[in-house]
Amino acid sequence: MKQSALHLFIALSLAFGLMTCGTAQTATEKEAVANEVDRRVNGSDFTFKASYAYPTGFKSIYLSPYYDVKVSPDTVRAYLPYYGRAYVAPMNPAEGGIKFTSTDFDYQVNPGKKKGNWQVNIRTKDVGREIFLYFDIWQNGTARLQVTDTNRQPISFQGDIVTTSSPNP
Repeated sequence: MKQSALHLFIALSLAFGLMTCGTAQTATEKEAVANEVDRRVNGSDFTFKASYAYPTGFKSIYLSPYYDVKVSPDTVRAYLPYYGRAYVAPMNPAEGGIKFTSTDFDYQVNPGKKKGNWQVNIRTKDVGREIFLYFDIWQNGTARLQVTDTNRQPISFQGDIVTTSSPNP
């Protein structure tokens, strides 16, 4: 009995050790990701993929992988869900969520409070109302986004900055 428990413990330890070895990033890989994130953030060319929504006063919500904000030097396109209180409802129900494309916006990058962190502020001017996007981006590619809309309660999102260019089909 004791010997079989010992064999089980050794087998589980070995399996766990092999799993963790395959997921660790080397220092070179971490530096490459940090450089790519830095280049994209300072070049105003990145995509934020949202994975969690944090509505004001509600529990966090896991999101499907289709929600994102695409930032390029000349366009900001947002496709995000909205959970919370809207002070002004849209006339068309299909216009719910945070969906817009802006070509007239202010883009500002500041160093974050900690080393390896950036704060990106975007203010739209041509959406019909001002929408503010406040990104906190870390050098490992994770990011937090707070969306402030004059017609709604603020909402936050957690996600990742896409650093690899995928080929278009």
